Amino acid sequence: MPRSGINSADTQRRRDMERIGVIGLGRMGGAIAQRMQAEGHPVIGWTRSGRPVEGTALAPDIATLVAQSDTLILSLLNDDAVASVLDACLACDLSGKQIIETSTVVPTILQDRITQIAQKGATGVDAPISGGPDLVMAGTCGVFIGGDNAAAARASDTLCAISARIFHVGPLGTGLVMKTINNSMLQCYFGGLDDMMPLAKRAGIPLETAIRILCGGPAGVPMIADRIPKILGQDTTVGFTISAAHKDNDVFQRVVQAYGLTSPTLANAAKRQREALSEGMGEDDPAALVTAAYGRV
Repeated sequence: MPRSGINSADTQRRRDMERIGVIGLGRMGGAIAQRMQAEGHPVIGWTRSGRPVEGTALAPDIATLVAQSDTLILSLLNDDAVASVLDACLACDLSGKQIIETSTVVPTILQDRITQIAQKGATGVDAPISGGPDLVMAGTCGVFIGGDNAAAARASDTLCAISARIFHVGPLGTGLVMKTINNSMLQCYFGGLDDMMPLAKRAGIPLETAIRILCGGPAGVPMIADRIPKILGQDTTVGFTISAAHKDNDVFQRVVQAYGLTSPTLANAAKRQREALSEGMGEDDPAALVTAAYGRV
């Protein structure tokens, strides 16, 4: 249902004409670019590494990308990369443009620059994505938007190309807080499996039996259910990596600490992730943590 005061036909025409610039063409950024193109948006991309994405035109530099885009979607690795790109964008003409920051980084990076962005005639929102590249491509990821109402409405019109699950959760910065809450619960669930799977093994319950019973009842979560073939070794593809989950965990803990709180469960999850990294599992899917926990005894 269109929001009050917005004509759905006008919204569709604006979306059809909107040019999207994606900055950062890693696994997530590449998926965003491809999904946006599949939904009819003209897309241009830029990445520091020059990594190509099939079907996506590449800009030679950020200034060119900004000039040829109406909306800039950032999908970058860490705090430093986002800060550097935002500063580069601020050196360009941003009149009438919107910056959508989807990276999993501390929200202060965008918050500290939002006044400058507004002074350049642009708007900005944080809109982190819950779900890996496969969910982006399928249009089933979750998107949490933080920003004022007008900016959030425009961002929603753009991001509906990659998901129907878009939530405006509050002012600038709260998108990342909501992702912290959402994805931290998943990390905590993996921590619980890390504790319980050795018990299943020692008691003689087959791994598949334990996982299927969990996923078929109230104690199950879709993220684990979707990974049953990976947990059982039947699917070796990687939807997300343990090293990426560990990076996110660091951001989540810093977000919690910024509000004067602590999260012992996140700290415990980080400890197990570090152990997995030391065991050479960094590029494995998190499903490997469940398999390894079961095999630990």
